[in-house]
Amino acid sequence: MTKSPKKRTGRRIQSVEIAFNILDAVRKNDQITVTELADELSHSKSTIHSHLQTLEEQEIIVRYDGGYRLSLHVLDMANDVRDQVANYDVIVDEVDELAAETGEIAQFGLEEHGKVSYLYKAMGNQAVETASRAGGKQPMYSTSLGKAILAFLPSDRRDAIVSDTTFESKTPKTITNPNSLDEELDTIAERGYAIDDEENIEGLRCVAAPVRNGKTVLGAISITGPASRITDDYLHGELADSVQRAANVIELNTKFS
Repeated sequence: MTKSPKKRTGRRIQSVEIAFNILDAVRKNDQITVTELADELSHSKSTIHSHLQTLEEQEIIVRYDGGYRLSLHVLDMANDVRDQVANYDVIVDEVDELAAETGEIAQFGLEEHGKVSYLYKAMGNQAVETASRAGGKQPMYSTSLGKAILAFLPSDRRDAIVSDTTFESKTPKTITNPNSLDEELDTIAERGYAIDDEENIEGLRCVAAPVRNGKTVLGAISITGPASRITDDYLHGELADSVQRAANVIELNTKFS
């Protein structure tokens, strides 16, 4: 594992951190109780209870069958986030078309907090299921979506993300140091698309193209499939052309909308 220098942080508000840790634990656990939260987060039951009461009053969580779960207000907030993304409907159409055309997984992601966050995912008729889902995150250095975005970011933003990244070997093929990543990103910038050659999940290969509006990188669109079907010629030929074509459609709709 290669660790890069950590970014500096300002003053932290502990009560806010506790509240978000509670929300994250509630999200991951079905009907979690006060005692379970206190044990998991290493806080007193009184502290957890006070935060839960506040979150419940703000209608972010609800009591449910002896425990707590996230409220539907969170879903409403998520819908608002989705609608704030430019040309979301066009992105959905292009991702759906890629999945139908190739039979594989098609996805759109964007950069948030130095990681690639999935906005939308579609499954083709022969797609292999993966754990990725809308709202989920993955490292940028090991995914085609992340590398496609990184390669076209302004150099200062790109350098900041790379310097704050902790590189881990997710598979034997994962890039695990900044210098190798920089070389890969230069190659991506020259050819216009990125690949993940079993770097994030063994047995899966991906290709992605950036979606840009001028010098702004809006995100990237990708196709993912099993290595047994995604040969080198297919990956760098038809699939690379397909993601670049889809990216161009989204870009044109963004430019002239």
